[in-house]
Amino acid sequence: MSAAAISLSYEDVVSGDCLCALIVPAQALDEPGYIKGVSAAGSSSKHEFHALAQTAYYQFQDDELKVELTRAPLEIECDDVHELVESGMVIYRDEQGSIRAVAHQGLNLRKLLEAANRFCTRWIRLDI
Repeated sequence: MSAAAISLSYEDVVSGDCLCALIVPAQALDEPGYIKGVSAAGSSSKHEFHALAQTAYYQFQDDELKVELTRAPLEIECDDVHELVESGMVIYRDEQGSIRAVAHQGLNLRKLLEAANRFCTRWIRLDI
């Protein structure tokens, strides 16, 4: 794992090769302001997050994105960022450029991906 990589852990899984991640808590279905982006590069390019959200959404629709399911909290760490997601989804890009996602069981995955895509699209268009 590089010094600036994002670490995502849950259950016995630890992934330290995340380049950027979108944190989409279940609360985002009702209020999109809860969605957060984390980038290992230190830049917070809204275009990077928009591409991540949009591609993940389209890949899911085409059955190309297999979301890993868990019951454990999702822990995201990078530099001074430490987030714990008790219910929700994390969408991320790994060092090979692949888009991956992990979410809590029982949630509507399509709705969470739609919320992330919609939030990032508005962020780009409205510069919120």
